[in-house]
Amino acid sequence: MTNESEKRKKKRLSRRESRVRAVELLYMMDIHESFRFDADKVQEEEFVVEILEGLLPMREKIDGIISDHLTNYTIKRLNYVDRAILRLATYELLTTDIPSEIVIDEALEITHLLSDEGDKKHVSFNNRVLDNVKNTIRKA
Repeated sequence: MTNESEKRKKKRLSRRESRVRAVELLYMMDIHESFRFDADKVQEEEFVVEILEGLLPMREKIDGIISDHLTNYTIKRLNYVDRAILRLATYELLTTDIPSEIVIDEALEITHLLSDEGDKKHVSFNNRVLDNVKNTIRKA
């Protein structure tokens, strides 16, 4: 019989599932300051590891970019889930060739799944921030 980590390792996550898992781990790092991501100790799918190993060294820069596009907010005032989603999407806008529309759509789907309370306020807020980030980063 295989243990749970072996089952997870064998199951290949979709890109969206990997992004959701990355958001969950970013959330955990924000909530529990003692939690540190260590790819050698955490059995995660390769894309999750790739995201976090790329994003974490850039987190200060990413937070600065997000902060530049917040109106009447500071990054610390954002809820932990939305902050993690915005960090992931900003990282992808900065470092990948994935079309902006896809990056933002994925972020909004994850927002809908993890953060939205049915009124779409979180989706609308994240969409506004990411659209502004995209326009600055990609000069669309």
